[in-house]
Amino acid sequence: MSITVEHDKRRCEILEKALDVFMDEGFEDTTIQKIADRCGITRTTLYIYFKNKKEIFNFSIKQLMAEVERNIQEARKAAALNFMEKIIRVLNVIIDKLEGNRRLLIVVLDYLLYLSKNDSGPYQQVRKRTLRLRHILANMVIDGVKAGEFAAVNIRAADDLLYGLLESAIFRLAVLRRDTVSELKESLELAVRRFCKTP
Repeated sequence: MSITVEHDKRRCEILEKALDVFMDEGFEDTTIQKIADRCGITRTTLYIYFKNKKEIFNFSIKQLMAEVERNIQEARKAAALNFMEKIIRVLNVIIDKLEGNRRLLIVVLDYLLYLSKNDSGPYQQVRKRTLRLRHILANMVIDGVKAGEFAAVNIRAADDLLYGLLESAIFRLAVLRRDTVSELKESLELAVRRFCKTP
Protein backbone atom coordinates (compact mmCIF):
# COMPACT_ATOMS: atom_id res chain seq x y z
CA MET A 1 0.00 0.00 0.00
CA SER A 2 1.41 3.41 -0.93
CA ILE A 3 2.34 6.07 1.60
CA THR A 4 -0.31 8.44 0.17
CA VAL A 5 -3.09 5.90 0.74
CA GLU A 6 -1.93 5.33 4.32
CA HIS A 7 -1.71 9.10 4.89
CA ASP A 8 -5.25 9.62 3.56
CA LYS A 9 -6.56 6.72 5.62
CA ARG A 10 -5.00 8.16 8.78
CA ARG A 11 -6.46 11.61 8.02
CA CYS A 12 -9.94 10.07 7.72
CA GLU A 13 -9.49 8.24 11.03
CA ILE A 14 -8.39 11.47 12.71
CA LEU A 15 -11.39 13.34 11.28
CA GLU A 16 -13.80 10.70 12.55
CA LYS A 17 -12.35 10.72 16.06
CA ALA A 18 -12.05 14.51 16.07
CA LEU A 19 -15.80 14.74 15.43
CA ASP A 20 -16.35 12.69 18.57
CA VAL A 21 -14.20 15.13 20.55
CA PHE A 22 -16.01 18.15 19.07
CA MET A 23 -19.33 16.50 19.97
CA ASP A 24 -18.23 15.71 23.53
CA GLU A 25 -16.38 18.93 24.28
CA GLY A 26 -17.85 21.54 21.92
CA PHE A 27 -15.72 23.51 19.49
CA GLU A 28 -14.41 25.99 22.03
CA ASP A 29 -13.20 23.40 24.56
CA THR A 30 -11.74 21.00 22.02
CA THR A 31 -7.95 21.07 21.90
CA ILE A 32 -5.36 19.47 19.67
CA GLN A 33 -4.22 17.48 22.71
CA LYS A 34 -7.72 16.08 23.28
CA ILE A 35 -7.98 15.08 19.63
CA ALA A 36 -4.52 13.47 19.72
CA ASP A 37 -5.43 11.58 22.91
CA ARG A 38 -8.66 10.28 21.34
CA CYS A 39 -6.69 9.15 18.28
CA GLY A 40 -4.02 7.46 20.40
CA ILE A 41 -1.24 9.55 18.85
CA THR A 42 0.97 12.39 20.00
CA ARG A 43 0.28 16.04 19.22
CA THR A 44 3.44 16.06 17.11
CA THR A 45 2.07 13.24 14.97
CA LEU A 46 -1.28 15.00 14.68
CA TYR A 47 0.48 18.13 13.39
CA ILE A 48 1.79 16.07 10.47
CA TYR A 49 -1.81 15.78 9.27
CA PHE A 50 -3.42 19.02 10.46
CA LYS A 51 -1.99 22.31 11.74
CA ASN A 52 -4.81 23.10 14.21
CA LYS A 53 -8.35 22.23 15.27
CA LYS A 54 -9.89 24.77 12.92
CA GLU A 55 -8.20 23.08 9.96
CA ILE A 56 -9.62 19.72 11.09
CA PHE A 57 -13.05 21.28 11.39
CA ASN A 58 -12.85 23.04 8.01
CA PHE A 59 -11.59 19.90 6.28
CA SER A 60 -14.62 17.98 7.56
CA ILE A 61 -16.96 20.60 6.13
CA LYS A 62 -15.12 20.76 2.78
CA GLN A 63 -15.29 16.98 2.51
CA LEU A 64 -19.05 17.00 3.09
CA MET A 65 -19.68 19.89 0.69
CA ALA A 66 -17.61 18.26 -2.07
CA GLU A 67 -19.58 15.04 -1.69
CA VAL A 68 -22.89 16.92 -1.72
CA GLU A 69 -21.90 18.82 -4.84
CA ARG A 70 -20.93 15.61 -6.67
CA ASN A 71 -24.33 14.14 -5.84
CA ILE A 72 -26.10 17.34 -6.90
CA GLN A 73 -24.33 17.41 -10.26
CA GLU A 74 -25.35 13.80 -10.90
CA ALA A 75 -28.99 14.66 -10.14
CA ARG A 76 -28.87 17.76 -12.36
CA LYS A 77 -27.60 15.71 -15.31
CA ALA A 78 -30.40 13.13 -15.16
CA ALA A 79 -31.73 13.56 -18.71
CA ALA A 80 -34.94 11.62 -18.09
CA LEU A 81 -36.14 14.12 -15.46
CA ASN A 82 -37.94 17.42 -16.01
CA PHE A 83 -36.80 20.52 -14.08
CA MET A 84 -39.27 20.02 -11.26
CA GLU A 85 -38.08 16.43 -10.74
CA LYS A 86 -34.43 17.50 -10.92
CA ILE A 87 -34.87 20.16 -8.23
CA ILE A 88 -36.79 17.73 -6.03
CA ARG A 89 -34.06 15.12 -6.47
CA VAL A 90 -31.32 17.65 -5.67
CA LEU A 91 -33.12 18.80 -2.52
CA ASN A 92 -33.67 15.19 -1.43
CA VAL A 93 -29.97 14.44 -1.97
CA ILE A 94 -29.06 17.39 0.24
CA ILE A 95 -31.50 16.37 2.98
CA ASP A 96 -30.23 12.79 2.87
CA LYS A 97 -26.65 14.05 3.28
CA LEU A 98 -27.71 16.27 6.18
CA GLU A 99 -29.41 13.32 7.87
CA GLY A 100 -26.34 11.16 7.33
CA ASN A 101 -24.04 13.82 8.79
CA ARG A 102 -26.05 14.88 11.80
CA ARG A 103 -22.98 14.78 14.08
CA LEU A 104 -21.12 17.23 11.85
CA LEU A 105 -24.16 19.54 11.77
CA ILE A 106 -24.21 19.66 15.57
CA VAL A 107 -20.53 20.60 15.61
CA VAL A 108 -21.11 23.25 12.92
CA LEU A 109 -23.89 24.84 14.99
CA ASP A 110 -21.65 24.80 18.05
CA TYR A 111 -18.94 26.52 16.01
CA LEU A 112 -21.37 29.17 14.75
CA LEU A 113 -22.45 29.87 18.34
CA TYR A 114 -18.78 30.16 19.26
CA LEU A 115 -18.30 32.74 16.49
CA SER A 116 -21.38 34.65 17.67
CA LYS A 117 -20.04 34.86 21.22
CA ASN A 118 -16.71 36.18 19.96
CA ASP A 119 -18.22 38.98 17.85
CA SER A 120 -17.11 37.48 14.56
CA GLY A 121 -20.62 36.90 13.27
CA PRO A 122 -21.27 33.59 11.59
CA TYR A 123 -23.11 35.08 8.61
CA GLN A 124 -20.02 35.44 6.43
CA GLN A 125 -18.82 31.92 7.29
CA VAL A 126 -22.18 30.39 6.39
CA ARG A 127 -22.55 32.51 3.26
CA LYS A 128 -19.10 31.50 2.03
CA ARG A 129 -19.90 27.79 2.46
CA THR A 130 -23.38 27.92 0.94
CA LEU A 131 -23.05 30.45 -1.89
CA ARG A 132 -22.36 27.80 -4.53
CA LEU A 133 -25.33 25.70 -3.41
CA ARG A 134 -27.65 28.71 -3.54
CA HIS A 135 -26.33 29.56 -7.00
CA ILE A 136 -27.07 26.03 -8.24
CA LEU A 137 -30.63 26.13 -6.87
CA ALA A 138 -31.29 29.56 -8.42
CA ASN A 139 -29.95 28.41 -11.80
CA MET A 140 -32.16 25.34 -11.74
CA VAL A 141 -35.23 27.53 -11.16
CA ILE A 142 -34.09 29.90 -13.95
CA ASP A 143 -33.66 26.93 -16.31
CA GLY A 144 -37.17 25.72 -15.46
CA VAL A 145 -38.61 29.17 -16.21
CA LYS A 146 -36.69 29.42 -19.50
CA ALA A 147 -37.90 25.98 -20.56
CA GLY A 148 -41.48 27.06 -19.90
CA GLU A 149 -41.98 24.44 -17.22
CA PHE A 150 -42.14 26.97 -14.37
CA ALA A 151 -44.20 30.13 -14.20
CA ALA A 152 -42.27 33.38 -14.03
CA VAL A 153 -41.19 33.66 -10.41
CA ASN A 154 -39.00 35.96 -8.39
CA ILE A 155 -35.79 33.90 -8.52
CA ARG A 156 -34.37 35.34 -5.30
CA ALA A 157 -37.60 34.59 -3.42
CA ALA A 158 -37.72 31.05 -4.84
CA ASP A 159 -34.10 30.48 -3.87
CA ASP A 160 -34.73 31.85 -0.36
CA LEU A 161 -37.74 29.56 0.02
CA LEU A 162 -35.83 26.42 -0.99
CA TYR A 163 -32.76 27.33 1.03
CA GLY A 164 -34.93 28.23 4.04
CA LEU A 165 -36.47 24.77 3.97
CA LEU A 166 -32.97 23.26 3.94
CA GLU A 167 -32.05 25.44 6.94
CA SER A 168 -35.17 24.10 8.64
CA ALA A 169 -33.90 20.57 8.04
CA ILE A 170 -30.59 21.46 9.69
CA PHE A 171 -32.40 22.97 12.68
CA ARG A 172 -34.66 19.94 13.07
CA LEU A 173 -31.74 17.50 12.85
CA ALA A 174 -29.09 19.32 14.87
CA VAL A 175 -31.06 21.36 17.41
CA LEU A 176 -34.33 19.49 17.87
CA ARG A 177 -32.57 16.14 17.34
CA ARG A 178 -35.47 14.82 15.28
CA ASP A 179 -35.00 11.27 14.04
CA THR A 180 -36.07 12.13 10.52
CA VAL A 181 -36.95 15.07 8.32
CA SER A 182 -39.05 13.08 5.86
CA GLU A 183 -41.98 15.47 6.30
CA LEU A 184 -39.73 18.27 5.07
CA LYS A 185 -39.16 16.36 1.85
CA GLU A 186 -42.89 16.56 1.27
CA SER A 187 -42.83 20.31 1.99
CA LEU A 188 -39.96 20.83 -0.43
CA GLU A 189 -41.79 18.91 -3.13
CA LEU A 190 -44.93 20.96 -2.53
CA ALA A 191 -42.92 24.19 -2.78
CA VAL A 192 -41.28 23.15 -6.06
CA ARG A 193 -44.62 22.06 -7.53
CA ARG A 194 -45.93 25.59 -6.85
CA PHE A 195 -43.35 26.92 -9.34
CA CYS A 196 -44.91 24.87 -12.15
CA LYS A 197 -47.33 26.37 -14.62
CA THR A 198 -50.84 25.12 -14.13
CA PRO A 199 -52.17 23.09 -17.07
